Amino acid sequence: MNFGLRPLGREKLWVLLLLGPTLLGLAVGAFGSIFATLGLSFFRWDLLTTPEFVGFDNYLGLAGDRMFLRSLSNTIIFSLLYVPLTIVCALSVALLLNRRIHGVSLFRTLYFLPVISSPTAVGLLWTWIFAQDQGVLNAMLGNLGIPPVRWLGPNMALYSVVIVNVWGAIGEGMIVFLAGLQAIPREQYEAAHLDGANALQRLLYVTLPAMAPSLFFQSVLSTIHAFQAFDYIYILTRVGNGNSSVPTLVFSIYRNGFRFFRMGDATAQAIVLTAIIFLFTLVYFRIQKRWEVPA
Repeated sequence: MNFGLRPLGREKLWVLLLLGPTLLGLAVGAFGSIFATLGLSFFRWDLLTTPEFVGFDNYLGLAGDRMFLRSLSNTIIFSLLYVPLTIVCALSVALLLNRRIHGVSLFRTLYFLPVISSPTAVGLLWTWIFAQDQGVLNAMLGNLGIPPVRWLGPNMALYSVVIVNVWGAIGEGMIVFLAGLQAIPREQYEAAHLDGANALQRLLYVTLPAMAPSLFFQSVLSTIHAFQAFDYIYILTRVGNGNSSVPTLVFSIYRNGFRFFRMGDATAQAIVLTAIIFLFTLVYFRIQKRWEVPA
């Protein structure tokens, strides 16, 4: 039985009038920009001259674009490191904070604080931490007799930005996992305890199976964030001429569009990035059906 309220008679007109500005904003601002981006990817345009239609040349040129291929490779490696580390760290923090201990709300707030902090301010802070000469991290290593490390150098920059991005994403994952943990009935843990299961067995055979939907959701969410990573990478890895020592897909889009004004190339790369994210989202919805509870 459907108990939903439906507008009748003149109420439909008022609903359309009230929702009109929002619907117009979605049509023009959201869907309009999507179609404009898709259309622009078939043109060569530098923001100054008249756009020139080039068909699929912008897409075909990506196969020979060394910067794009390097950015794609860095993004894949970044994702392979970022996604599992974010899930493991966020789940570990959620397990620790899913307890009735004094001050637990304060600790949850502190772990979530990086999510709402300014990426620019946080990135500058991490730049100081990673500094080779007067950085906090190298100062700590020096006290242990370890020589300074070029954390933002060519060999370590990728791992450093992974650390910063994982640190910034723990709070978001913690919230997702806390919601999943608190939805697990306590009776399941009590039954497992009565059967003689220890803490590790309860984690493996009670917690993780019940957390499967949350784990898959956070996996896809982290993958999307990994492919969209830009803020910390831009701040921490900037080098001369507006380049990056660890360029990613979003950085490549920014570089082509707003430094070289190759808007057609930039939008073609944006469409490719959107297609990759869409494929991961599609896989998530397909996998999610396995955990749907029958009505």
